[in-house]
Amino acid sequence: MAELVYPPVIGIARTMFKALDLRFDIKGTENIPPRGGAVLASNHIGYLDFVFCGLTARPAKRLVRFMAKEAVFRHRVSGPLMRAMKHIPVDRAAGMDAYRHALKSLRSGEIVGVFPEATISESFTLKSFKSGAARLAQEAGVPLLPMALWGTQRLWTKGHKRDMGRNHFPITIRVGEPVEADPADHPDKVTDRLRSRVQELLEAAQRAYPVRPKGPDDTWWMPAHLGGTAPAPREAAALDRR
Repeated sequence: MAELVYPPVIGIARTMFKALDLRFDIKGTENIPPRGGAVLASNHIGYLDFVFCGLTARPAKRLVRFMAKEAVFRHRVSGPLMRAMKHIPVDRAAGMDAYRHALKSLRSGEIVGVFPEATISESFTLKSFKSGAARLAQEAGVPLLPMALWGTQRLWTKGHKRDMGRNHFPITIRVGEPVEADPADHPDKVTDRLRSRVQELLEAAQRAYPVRPKGPDDTWWMPAHLGGTAPAPREAAALDRR
């Protein structure tokens, strides 16, 4: 079936990125398979992360179907778009339906995008990972691709106003080689491998990031362990619980 909505949305996103004068540093896109199913698993630090994750699949001429909370599909603007782009709604009260939907998509040759942390990390460090991404890759028999984003939190993230001005923000993205997802392994073991690899990619993206905070008022987007003023992981976890 022809994709009537997804490609134009990508075109609009690219136009927006050009207008914002974002500077991209993307490496590892050769790890996105040109055909067949795959699970793309990324850290989650901003509301626009799914857009940037999707960019990594464009060199392979692929589209990514993201798993997203069901509330996004109920929104009068985003809902019709999400459904038309064949993304996958996740109702936390009935998570198995989303799992089956994602599994069917993978087996039909789609790339499914997953944020294993489930929600945005307000500390900008990795939270614990849910095992769903690993289980999907194991059951569908598809590659499990780790990915890390850095810089997207400066545009729009939880607890901060959107900054969609022409600020020349750098966006650094790294896609790694597939993580071993042997069906014989326990999903928690595969999840641990995935999280470890995403952590390595995140640290590499942070090291490659070309700018540092401009002053005391510009440290909010840096994690505490790197000298920033973002909440420490324990504090961020308390914010999540509230």
